Amino acid sequence: MFSQTVEYALRAMVVLAAKPRLPSTTQAIATDSRVPPDYLIKVLQALARGGLVTSQRGKNGGHLLTRLPREINILEVVNAVDPIRRIRTCPLDLHGEKLCPLHRKMDDALAATERAFGSTNLAQLLVGPVAGRPLCLEEEACAV
Repeated sequence: MFSQTVEYALRAMVVLAAKPRLPSTTQAIATDSRVPPDYLIKVLQALARGGLVTSQRGKNGGHLLTRLPREINILEVVNAVDPIRRIRTCPLDLHGEKLCPLHRKMDDALAATERAFGSTNLAQLLVGPVAGRPLCLEEEACAV
């Protein structure tokens, strides 16, 4: 349902959220999020254009969140890299502006996803059975 870019962006943001005040290098984020470094550069650029990440050069440089993890919701991350495309008109041009039951149901699912992502912030992804480990990298460590 979501692109690889969205997956990578969410992983990178969760890694940054785990250390919100410490700059992280692209290589460190790539290692911790298991995102290919070349792809990660493009993802971080999109997140920067979206106002979610900033970077600083120099000896102590790296990437940082622009706001606290509790102030950034998942929908913002998704929209920065590959926005959810709601169904506004019939994709088949059969019903004009009205949606048939199939496309209405599909759009309702997209709306529910937007609501869920809009009401979940990055800080909420750092709590739970694997608190302190932002991503499940080992299956047995993440089993509930």
